[in-house]
Parts: sequence; C-alpha cells; structure tokens
Amino acid sequence: MSQLQEAHGQVITSAEHLHRDAKGAKIGMWLFLFTELLLFTGMFLLYAAYRYIYSAEFHRAGLETNTLIGAFNTIILLTSSLTVAISIAAIERGEKRLSIAFLVTTVLLGFLFLVNKYFEWSSEISRGIYPASPKLMEQSNGENLFFGLYYAMTGLHGLHVVAGIIVLSSLVVLLVRNRITQSDPVKLENAGLYWHLVDIIWIFLFPLFYLIK
Repeated sequence: MSQLQEAHGQVITSAEHLHRDAKGAKIGMWLFLFTELLLFTGMFLLYAAYRYIYSAEFHRAGLETNTLIGAFNTIILLTSSLTVAISIAAIERGEKRLSIAFLVTTVLLGFLFLVNKYFEWSSEISRGIYPASPKLMEQSNGENLFFGLYYAMTGLHGLHVVAGIIVLSSLVVLLVRNRITQSDPVKLENAGLYWHLVDIIWIFLFPLFYLIK
C-alpha cells in the first residue's frame, strides 16, 4: 500500500513539475514577444513621424510599391496563421499526423511569402529603387526615407519569417519523434504565438507601405 501511495505521489509531483515548466515557458515566450513588439513599435513611431513631416513625398514613393504582391503576401500569412492554429489544435486532440501536415503547410506558406518578397525586391532593385541608388539620390529626402524604412522594416520582418520557418521546421522533426505530444504541446504553442506575432506585424506593414498612398 505504501509503495502504491509513493508511486502515486511521484506521478503527481511529475505532473506538477511539467505544469510549472510549461507555465514558465509560456511566460518566457510572452516576455520575448513583448520585446519584439517594442522593437517594431519604435520603428512604427519613426515611420509615423517621418510621414507627418514628408506627407507628399511618402505619397509619391508609395505609388512605386506593388500592392498586388503585398496583398497576396497578406493572404499567405493570414492562411499560415490558420494552419499553425489547426496544427496546435490537432496535437492537443492527439491527432499527430494532422498536426504534422498542417505544420508542414505553414512552413511551405512561409517559404512562399519569402519567394514573393524576393521577386518584389528584385523588381524594385532592377528599377533602381533601393537605398542610396542613383535614382533615389535624385529624389527628395522624403522619398529616400520612405524606401529606407521600407527595406529596413520589411527586411527585418523577413528575417523574422526566416527564423519562424527554422523553428517550425525543427518542430516538425520533434513531432515525428514524439518529442511533442498531446500531454506536452507547449513548444508548438509557443512557436505558434511567435508565428502569429510575425503575421500581426505584417498586417501593420501592409497598409503603411502598400495601401496608404
């Protein structure tokens, strides 16, 4: 009887330890996401200040961006938020294969976003639209500032997409190896939070650089 009680106590202690670890991991992720928000908030404020000063110049520069590609990339990222959410819900229900399938889909959508961004930047660079280019040097300070912020902010966002793809790809491996399970999905949940942040940041970038003409 005493051995049974001891074993039961060990199970409870292990479960409590796992719960504390999961809670600590989520708190850590939220703190990390908060620092990311601070970083982009500072850049958004800088954009707002310069747009107020150079309103007409920002309007002219905004006409050079490709709204169609920006809208397509917005759809891609919104869809990827859905697929990663489905992946998390699937593993929480114990549906491992479904979780893997939707997580792989999320990774592929991330790659598609980067491919579109590559072609968009290539098109703009081929037209001489890049920081310190001869074409931009002939333009006003406001237009130069617009494209400086455009490349800096969308480029930084792109790096976050790359980091997200790497993390999600590693989680696919962990799912296959049963390192992420129905009883311990916290790694996937935290990665999902990060990916949602990446998508939310793009939702703000899209109107600033593509819609507000």
